[in-house]
Amino acid sequence: MEIEVNDLSNIRIDKYLMDSTELSRSKIQKLIEKGKILVGGKSVKASYLVKENDLIWVSLDDDGDSSILPEDIPLDIVYEDEYLLVVNKPSGMVVHPAPGNYSHTLVNALMYHCNQLSTVNGSVRPGIVHRIDADTSGLLLVAKNDMVHNDLASQIGEKSVTRKYIALVHGVINEDTATIDAPIGRDVKNRKKMCVTGDNSKEAVTHVRVLERYKDSTLIECVLETGRTHQIRVHLAYINHPLVNDPVYGYAKMDNKDFGQMLHAYEIGFVHPITHEYMDFKVDPPKEFNDILEMYKNR
Repeated sequence: MEIEVNDLSNIRIDKYLMDSTELSRSKIQKLIEKGKILVGGKSVKASYLVKENDLIWVSLDDDGDSSILPEDIPLDIVYEDEYLLVVNKPSGMVVHPAPGNYSHTLVNALMYHCNQLSTVNGSVRPGIVHRIDADTSGLLLVAKNDMVHNDLASQIGEKSVTRKYIALVHGVINEDTATIDAPIGRDVKNRKKMCVTGDNSKEAVTHVRVLERYKDSTLIECVLETGRTHQIRVHLAYINHPLVNDPVYGYAKMDNKDFGQMLHAYEIGFVHPITHEYMDFKVDPPKEFNDILEMYKNR
């Protein structure tokens, strides 16, 4: 597991990891003692104070039973060639393994399906160019070699990749279009969450367009200019229009406990690193998304 520190600094690494992951402090301390936690490629003590931009690596194979193995899990592949894939990830599927969750991820499925995946992000995230939340459905880019991976990652960094989402939010948004330009960083009160803050944060920009208005909700399109953790969820909560069915950033009551937040990555566009052709793909939201949407339409 790889963690980039982009928020508060001068916190003990064992405390930082305990607040930022599902690992217990005793587990973290054992991993540190065995040299399984590195910062910048070097082992550290539990008392090490993390700093902004530190890159923390936590080994996932400490217990001998956490190997990342290929699994025959069905994939909804929208496009594939010898260089890359475009995958439609279902809501509820974690993108890559992490402590406590080494199987049934998109990576496990990709390892079974593909003979080769890029290694840029290490053995834990082979092929993964970018991520979406476990409970967000929709399109993801997957690279089969490092050259393609680096090219796609550069396009994302240069903000030339089209990433459009469809979302249902609480409340009626009066403006037809809006841009939310608000920096995002770690929530100091709950380090597993993100928030809009001016402290130890990074630029975050989301463009919003209203598609339909209902009695007490709004269907919108969100276009990402940047790609911060939980960006759309945080930004929409920040303007007091949180996503429907999002108990973390929205309301505790959920319309469907077996489905995630009403957020679907429906379009992705990019220049193919080899053919240099601009490619654009779209997928409709899953049935569960549409069922909840119909419920709000008919209120």
